[in-house]
Amino acid sequence: MSQASEYVRSGYRHIVDIDLAGFFDEVNHDRLLWQLRQRIGDPVVIALIGKFLRSGLLQGGLTCQRTKGTPQGSPLSPLLSNIVLDELDKELERRGLRFVRYADDLIIFTSSLKAAERVESSIANFLGNRLKLKVNAAESGIRRPTELNFLGHGLLGNGDLILSRESYQRLQYRLKSKTQRNRGISLARMIDEINVLMRGWLQYFRHAKMKMKLVKLLSWLRRRLRCFRLKQGKRIIGVARLLKGLGVPKWRSWLLALSSKGWYTKSGSPPNQEAMNLSWFND
Repeated sequence: MSQASEYVRSGYRHIVDIDLAGFFDEVNHDRLLWQLRQRIGDPVVIALIGKFLRSGLLQGGLTCQRTKGTPQGSPLSPLLSNIVLDELDKELERRGLRFVRYADDLIIFTSSLKAAERVESSIANFLGNRLKLKVNAAESGIRRPTELNFLGHGLLGNGDLILSRESYQRLQYRLKSKTQRNRGISLARMIDEINVLMRGWLQYFRHAKMKMKLVKLLSWLRRRLRCFRLKQGKRIIGVARLLKGLGVPKWRSWLLALSSKGWYTKSGSPPNQEAMNLSWFND
């Protein structure tokens, strides 16, 4: 991502985004073994890798012979996949192109739209004719930095890393599922689950500029937690006791408890926000 930022800062703001269709399922066995033979002289090792590639595939309860692709989840698959795409790296370097690749995610940086269109066409032909790999035309295309979604990141015109729209929406969806009001767990357990999720997520995206998005997200998340806690009061008297116990005057507690509005609407009301304020979350 640091290298991608540097290319954009240098003025290469037309990005060819290449998406390989089912890459791990499309690797050509014969070509991969031929590549390995160029470097490995031991026929026993080559034969062993060949057996690994042709290992049975369970489909519908039946074992089928694998004719292409590498077994997903195997520790050897990422290494073999990088060997397959090493030829692509060398071709891009030979052409003098500026690119970043992580596994099967590839982006190429150009200085003009015309150059990007030319590169997109020629690289798609190279992948199909030389490496026998398919390009997913629906997901590939020419992007501007702010339209990019590479490893969950986007880029600003000055090269700064940002959070992509897709990553933000995916996180929001995961948090929404964890804060469903009908989950039969305690609030403490729910917060523990959220903390585990957010800790890993923030570590991954730690270099992205996303302060305003996080402020918006935390405001939305706090409201969902307020809603969950309020609904735990269940009946009218339970809600009134909950709010009163959190310092809301008795008459205001009953006013909200007797409201016929939905739980989410009530969670955003002044009495509920007064009861479950920032100090309440910190405690």
